Amino acid sequence: MDDDLDSSVETGVDAGKVDANDTPLRRGWTTGTCATAAARAATEALFGGDFPDPVTVTLPGGQQPAFALAWTDRGMDAATGPWAAAGIVKDAGDDPDVTHGALIRARVWCGPAGSGVTFRAGDGVGTVTLPGLPLAVGEPAINPVPRAMIAQAVQEAANQAGQPADLVVEVGVENGAVLAKRTMNGRLGIVGGLSILGTTGIVVPYSCAAWIASIQRGIDVARAAGLTHVAACTGNRSEQAVTARYGLCEQALIDMGDFAGGTLKHLRRQPIARLSLCGGFAKFGKLARGLLDLHSKRSSVDLDWLADQLALLGAAPDLIAQTRSANTAAQVLGLAQEAGIPLADHVATLARATALATLDGAPVAVEVLITDRQGTIVGGAPGW
Repeated sequence: MDDDLDSSVETGVDAGKVDANDTPLRRGWTTGTCATAAARAATEALFGGDFPDPVTVTLPGGQQPAFALAWTDRGMDAATGPWAAAGIVKDAGDDPDVTHGALIRARVWCGPAGSGVTFRAGDGVGTVTLPGLPLAVGEPAINPVPRAMIAQAVQEAANQAGQPADLVVEVGVENGAVLAKRTMNGRLGIVGGLSILGTTGIVVPYSCAAWIASIQRGIDVARAAGLTHVAACTGNRSEQAVTARYGLCEQALIDMGDFAGGTLKHLRRQPIARLSLCGGFAKFGKLARGLLDLHSKRSSVDLDWLADQLALLGAAPDLIAQTRSANTAAQVLGLAQEAGIPLADHVATLARATALATLDGAPVAVEVLITDRQGTIVGGAPGW
């Protein structure tokens, strides 16, 4: 994300979303739903049936979508006995999901008597290596809701076949290790591939839920690692700037993006001793005004407000007038710098006040660092 250019991660809301041409946006299916469908089909085939095509699964909300199978296989393993496998091509709808079009596979075989349903990470699914996530270290990165969905689906299939539901489910994603490089998994300590995700089973186009969940998990991992200083950044350049200043490790870097509110509210519940907020002047100008959602769809740069702040700082009338008619916040910052007025420091101080108010007494010391479009720190408000 660009620190001072608006992202498009939140351009829709729920049912009724449309694109720029007023065309309704399609919902899609999570990796968890696709893995559930693949596991259900594989289990039915394992117990002597045909691969059901399409295969129907039940989502947490009670919906029962059906999925076409893209791949099937059967075999015999000397150690585990017969197995069956199936694959579903993920359709994320109109969401720009990194896993859209990926083949989600599940291979199922019988486990020891009384073992219940257990999970393995196949090719392309990661393994948890750091504490702080809702899964134990060493577990496959298949989140709790998808696990429950998969377990329910394979148990139903086993019961219908009159077989015990002592099953091993191995979930994989074709090319998942490569796709994972485009996610936050590395910072979260998930290595080797993607996570199998989902809470409702449905992908809402351009939803902010996944991003906020990633922020929360990042904070949780940092706490579990015993880190006492994290940096929440609005984009790549601000992240590079704060890293250069402090030499923070990867787990200390929180990709906040536009979600200042989501970041601060989670830190209020799960505090870390020191927080550096680092971001672009335009975005932190919004935070300085008390706005917690920094996306352009819900908050905009207020040039009149910036002009009023310059007046408070003793700016000349012509500079104030230029500010009111400026094109961008970056232009205003440049004018203030030329006049020797510490506008970035002033905005940082007000942004810090908003952050502290949102933290509501949580034991978190906060500093704010403001960068320009070149990634240079041009202002700040110290917190320690």
